[in-house]
Amino acid sequence: MTDAALAALAGAAGLAVEWRDNTGRLNAVGPETLRAVLAAMGFPADSDAAIAEARAALARRAATLPPVLTLTVGTDGVAVPGGAVGDRWRLTLEDGTTREGALIAGWSGEARLPGLDTPGWHRLEVGGREVALAAAPPRCVALPEQARVWGLAAQVYALRRAGDRGVGDHGALAALGEAAARHGAACLAMSPQHALFAADPHRYGPYSPSSRLFLNPLHADPSLVFADAEGAVTADDGDLVDWPAVSARTLAAFRALFARHAADPRFAAFCAREGEALRDHARFEALHAHQVAHRAAYDWRRWPAPLRDPASAEVAAFARAHADEVAFHEFAQFLADASLAETQRRLRAAGMAIGLITDLAVGADPAGSQAWSRPEQILNGVSVGAPPDAFSPLGQDWGLTAFSPTALIDTGFAGFLGVLRAALRHAGGVRIDHVMGLARLWLVPPGASPREGVYARYPLDDLLRLIALESWQRNAIVIGEDLGTLPDGFRDRLDATEILGMRVLWFERDHGGDFTDPAAWSRRAAAMTTTHDLPTVVGWWQGRDIAWRRRLDRFPDVAAAEAEEAGRAADRAALWRAMCRSGAATGEVPGIEAAERVVDAAIRHVGGSASALALLPVEDACALGEQPNLPGTVDGHPNWRRRLPLDAGAILDRADTRQRIAAFAASRRNDAKL
Repeated sequence: MTDAALAALAGAAGLAVEWRDNTGRLNAVGPETLRAVLAAMGFPADSDAAIAEARAALARRAATLPPVLTLTVGTDGVAVPGGAVGDRWRLTLEDGTTREGALIAGWSGEARLPGLDTPGWHRLEVGGREVALAAAPPRCVALPEQARVWGLAAQVYALRRAGDRGVGDHGALAALGEAAARHGAACLAMSPQHALFAADPHRYGPYSPSSRLFLNPLHADPSLVFADAEGAVTADDGDLVDWPAVSARTLAAFRALFARHAADPRFAAFCAREGEALRDHARFEALHAHQVAHRAAYDWRRWPAPLRDPASAEVAAFARAHADEVAFHEFAQFLADASLAETQRRLRAAGMAIGLITDLAVGADPAGSQAWSRPEQILNGVSVGAPPDAFSPLGQDWGLTAFSPTALIDTGFAGFLGVLRAALRHAGGVRIDHVMGLARLWLVPPGASPREGVYARYPLDDLLRLIALESWQRNAIVIGEDLGTLPDGFRDRLDATEILGMRVLWFERDHGGDFTDPAAWSRRAAAMTTTHDLPTVVGWWQGRDIAWRRRLDRFPDVAAAEAEEAGRAADRAALWRAMCRSGAATGEVPGIEAAERVVDAAIRHVGGSASALALLPVEDACALGEQPNLPGTVDGHPNWRRRLPLDAGAILDRADTRQRIAAFAASRRNDAKL
């Protein structure tokens, strides 16, 4: 077995055998990494014979018509694998009308379906096969050309309302959204709502879900669904979410509701709509709880072999024996879905043009429901991360699994469409986390360091078309989290598809390190002061993030910490100069103790950006000092636990917060003078 043969197979499978780090140095990917990731993709490469068979399998795939073809309307059509020029085709459009013709020759002699002018999900018959044709508009739904709209961004768990269960819920989300709408907000961006693990409430990180197809029922507000649900539970009013206590009291309350409302026809309709996917998720939740209760494995990959297969007779027998428990978990999903739908209805009724913007995590926990129920769609045995860069010199391993790039095509993009549609079901927009994953993902084999990963190529053209089509059909905007190392030309592709990038205050600098004028920020972007993984304005100005990293020994030595502090001091002065140039600030650089002056200026600065959308995190609207999550920490920092100081419906009415909201809204008006 030669390295050349292995490298050739890797290249054919979409793996980059070399990668360039943040210093510009070219690095070669080791053969062990290539073999591990190829095996996870279904192409074993541990011998010459295996490599030859894998190359043959890839050649057969390339010549086989996949279950779904994508094209962009108004272009010259799409190549039809396995087709021949002159083959007859018949197209049944989404509206039932039909068209017929023959495949034509493309520039390289390939057989192509001619261009189409009608977006939608159509059915194509060609060569004795029938496949789906996703005909996408050229772009996602875009904000009006001259619009400069704004909204808030909130961590749902952090919200409060009277009678909540110790965690933010959809009722509090609705109250905050209605309050924001009264100030003129067009949208409310929220933290991920993905399903976690009902039997393990210690796993509460919203970006490490069990399934991206379903919701976290702990955020459901049954009072938005049933009249008899209000006031069923009381909780303490602490500053941090106690996830295990919240889970226990919530599930107990929901079981009481289930006993009263299991026959509700809306629940039956929900189960019928969600079908097999919901059934499998509920079965997983019941199985997982049973395994945990009997001190067995938390991870389904260590369950007895028959229970690892959702289609096994043993799983079916368990589901029959625990039918009520399976139905309860279906009911919990119904509550979450119905209360989120009512939240979006209320926000639109309050005047929000967009309403909710959901957050789609980049992957899922490999020990979770989605990996158990749909193993054919995912990469087994490798995890998603990031190569070394200036922010993380050792690289990152996020411990998440992702869709297999080859399985995406072979399954008709079923997994991707499933999570995208789930994110858009009750929303006017979606933020796609780590949107670079549409083009490539950094995959790390088990036991390897994050540096020993490899970039895997994903079918970017197909995925962008599917996003544009779903956006068009649901009249929803799309934001892509494009922070970090991007493939060459990637932002141009996002711009062309009207996927808004993200422009975060801390990162908008020129090559000399100076903060740039927000009037020059990209229009096709969402501008914001900060994100959940970064310090708030107060926290940044006061260096609280640095202090936390010092406290938790996140610096290699004292000198590194001192260098960071010195750099922050210089950055404070540079930021204040930039905000004075933009007209958002005046006077001398404030001291550390005057951080609220900086918040006020930063809000006007970001609000005055050229970006079509600006989002103000609630933490900055309230001039709070602590950030929701400190990356690289687990127990030392209260990640995903901090609650806001006031009820969601009243928090914007505090005098200082109201003034900041008014200033942010004013800065978004086309005629605003800063």
